[in-house]
Amino acid sequence: MPVILITNDDGYFSEGIRALRDALSDLGRVVVVAPDRNLSGVGHSLTFTEPLRMRRIDEDFYAVIGGTPADCIHLGYYVLLDGKKPDIVCSGINQGPNLGEDITYSGTVSGAMEGRILGIPSLAFSVFGVENILWKDVSDVAKDIVKHVIEKGLPEDTYLNVNIPNLRRDDIKGVRITRQGKRNYKEKVFKYTDPYGKPLYWIAAQQFAWDSEENTDYWAVANGYVSVTPLHIDMTNYKAMETIRFLEEI
Repeated sequence: MPVILITNDDGYFSEGIRALRDALSDLGRVVVVAPDRNLSGVGHSLTFTEPLRMRRIDEDFYAVIGGTPADCIHLGYYVLLDGKKPDIVCSGINQGPNLGEDITYSGTVSGAMEGRILGIPSLAFSVFGVENILWKDVSDVAKDIVKHVIEKGLPEDTYLNVNIPNLRRDDIKGVRITRQGKRNYKEKVFKYTDPYGKPLYWIAAQQFAWDSEENTDYWAVANGYVSVTPLHIDMTNYKAMETIRFLEEI
């Protein structure tokens, strides 16, 4: 029976993680380890400066107090599974897409990245929508993808960023293997004053948009397809290596 380790960055209480847990329960043993709060935008971080605690929510379902998605994968793997590799790591389902450069901020994608670093086939799931999410339809699509990956496997250096349109399953046109697109929106820093007169700041996105070039992640979901973008850990820009060779002359 396959063992599936799940985390997210929206918190253990999110509808997305519960929908994913329910959908994947037909495939094997599902172990959920998720943050105790919403950590959207936390990126890929591990907690080294303070201890962590886990709280049992349900059978094979735990919240990590103060932990990040990457922390959750470590505790699930090394503690709950006693260092025995699960067959697959799934992160999500995030309420809202993770497209283009957003993957660098995404705690959802980072949960899958951490699984890949630990040598486990890993996938990040997000839905292209933020309201009135069709969780049953979206999680059923995720289930189909997980089932195929368990059966076929992934290259050792690869994890997947999956974005699913918020559509009825029968209305989704299919799956497209895509490349990372580019976002075209901006954040703004708002300044406020606390009750004691001290300044405080809030970073918020003001404009949401992505370039719609064909075969990008955004193009796929905007046109009713599931976007599957293969990612890898190696961030080397190989094309630039020769361009900056002049630095070896120093």
